[in-house]
Amino acid sequence: MRLPRFSSIFRTFFTFSNATARLQSLPRATASFAPVHRAIVLNSMPSIPFLGSLFGTSTSASQKMSHPDSRSDDEWKAVLNPEQFRILREKGTEPPFTGEYDKHYPSEGVYTCAGCNAPLYKANHKFKSGCGWPAYFDSLPGAVTRHTDRTFGMERTEIVCSNCGGHLGHVFKGEGYPTPTDERHCVNSISLKFHEQEDKAAGNGEAK
Repeated sequence: MRLPRFSSIFRTFFTFSNATARLQSLPRATASFAPVHRAIVLNSMPSIPFLGSLFGTSTSASQKMSHPDSRSDDEWKAVLNPEQFRILREKGTEPPFTGEYDKHYPSEGVYTCAGCNAPLYKANHKFKSGCGWPAYFDSLPGAVTRHTDRTFGMERTEIVCSNCGGHLGHVFKGEGYPTPTDERHCVNSISLKFHEQEDKAAGNGEAK
């Protein structure tokens, strides 16, 4: 069995300690909300590097599917930095509350795939969820594809970019948020790029 790298072990403990520290810092007035908040953070965590390196996972439905942008791993490595490749192509995750777009709430603009630059979400799709990752209640029509993810003994719905298959995160339903869909697209910031002007965000097949 291949042992996990030290960096993977460190990242795992950082992720859990980061989430715990945030929860412990909640004011007393929100104590009743803490259990719900904790459940959302833990349920939202995509594949954790340490566990993945120990147990591995079978090839997911999104990796088996063909996409309009079907570059090879070597081609993706040429245009993505190592962390982008780990999350977009290897289905990793960033630690909660650390992403560039976690607390980013513009009034206009569009979020695109950091891999292929295909438009995914409008600025007005984003809402404050407190989960530690960017949250959206909907996506642009046809921009996001859903797959069942049964890793780590649980069943969740993975979301990927429909154009290139890049891993975005997971979508959760029925959590009670006051949004039009009562859905939460929990997305890694590293999987996204933001453009203030929508007409300049059309996908051109190149990472930005």
